[in-house]
Amino acid sequence: MIVNQANLHGLAVGYSTAYNKSFEATQSNYQKIATTVPSTTGEQDYKWLGQMPRMKEWIGEREVQSLAAYDYSIKNKPFEMTIGVPRDDIEDDKYGVYTPLFSNMGEAAALHPDELVFGALMNGFTAKCYDGKAFFAADHKMGGATYSNLGTQELSMESYKAARAAIMSVRGDKGKSLKLVPDLLVVSPAKEEEARTILEAELINGTSNIMKGTAKLLVEPELAEHPEYWFLLCTNRFLKPIIYQERKKIKFTSFTKDTDENVFMNNQFIYGADGRSNAGYGFWQMAYGSTGVTKAQG
Repeated sequence: MIVNQANLHGLAVGYSTAYNKSFEATQSNYQKIATTVPSTTGEQDYKWLGQMPRMKEWIGEREVQSLAAYDYSIKNKPFEMTIGVPRDDIEDDKYGVYTPLFSNMGEAAALHPDELVFGALMNGFTAKCYDGKAFFAADHKMGGATYSNLGTQELSMESYKAARAAIMSVRGDKGKSLKLVPDLLVVSPAKEEEARTILEAELINGTSNIMKGTAKLLVEPELAEHPEYWFLLCTNRFLKPIIYQERKKIKFTSFTKDTDENVFMNNQFIYGADGRSNAGYGFWQMAYGSTGVTKAQG
C-alpha cells in the first residue's frame, strides 16, 4: 500500500469499524449489579448515601428527612490500551493481519466495566463504603441497630437462607423495614452446580425445594480468581449495590500522520482506546457477601 493520508485514513476507518463492531457485539454483565452514574468532574461525591427516605402519614407540618452526610467519594481513573502498527507492514500490504487485534481491542473495551464492577464486588471484604467500614462487614450501624452483611460459610442451602434473611431483616432509621428482597445470586464458575441446585431444582433429596426461583443466577467468570466467594444482591431498586462511575466513555483514536512523533521516532502508526471511569459502592444494605472459607456442617 502507498503510505499517504488518504490510504491511512481508510485504514483507520477499517480498524475503527472492527473495534466498534466487536464492542457492540460483546455481552457484558456489570449492568446487572451496578448503576451507571455519569460524572462531570475528577471526583464524584456521594454524601447522600446512608439513608433511604420513605413515605409517612402527613400529620401537622412536614417532617424534613435530613440525610446524614458521609464523606464518601469515587475518584475517576484513566484507562488505556494502545496498538502500534509498523509502517513497513502497511507498505508491504500486511496491515490486514492486525484487524483481529482491533476486534479484540473492542471486546476488551466493552468488558472493562465488568473488570471494575466485579473487581469492586470481590474487594468489598476490605474496601470501605460510605460508612467507613468494609462494604461487607459484621458491624454496620443503622437506626441504632447493628447489622452484618458478611459471611464466611461456603455456598449451601442453609447459608443462602441466612444471607436472604439478613438482607430482608434490615430496618431503616425509623425502625421500619426497608422492604429489600434479594433477587440475584452471583457465583464463580466453580459454584455453578451448587447455585443451580439451590435456585432451580424441584426436589432436593426427595424434598420440595422451597427456595426454587427466589433469585436469579449469575455465573460470573470474573469471580474465577476467588472461586469460593459468593454474593446475594438486591438489584431491583433504582440504585444497585455497586456504582459504575463514568467520566469519559472509552473512545478509539489514532495517530497516523507522518509528522506525529511516533511515526518519526519509531516508524509505527499508533491506534488506541482510552476513557475515564471507576467503580465504588452504593448501599451495603442491598448486598451480602461470603468468603466461603468455612465448610458447611454435615
